[in-house]
Amino acid sequence: QVQLVESGGGLVQPGGSLRLSCAASGFTFSSYPMNWYRQAPGSERERVASISVSGRTTTYGDSVKGRFTISRDNAKSTVYLQMNRLDIEDTAAYFCNAERLGGGSSIGYWGQGTQVTVSS
Repeated sequence: QVQLVESGGGLVQPGGSLRLSCAASGFTFSSYPMNWYRQAPGSERERVASISVSGRTTTYGDSVKGRFTISRDNAKSTVYLQMNRLDIEDTAAYFCNAERLGGGSSIGYWGQGTQVTVSS
């Protein structure tokens, strides 16, 4: 079965750091661009970072640019999100996503989400 298992979330003080991991299985990880999304209560889902299949190209939302870094290890079928200088506005559920086009349709998988709470 397809699985995206996230870990690394938790409670952190403003200015702190967390490293999220998403371990993939059940599909060809190296064929999928990977994304991190987040959603806070009462807010729309927001894509915060994307990374190409090779890992050579990354994209970030304006709110996290310069603070977050997405990376991937295709040998380990794992994508990471390093979050530095966290702010209370970063509090959200963070979701790992794999998505690509196939057979004329979008093929996508989602992790269960991991909660990040930034609080003093």
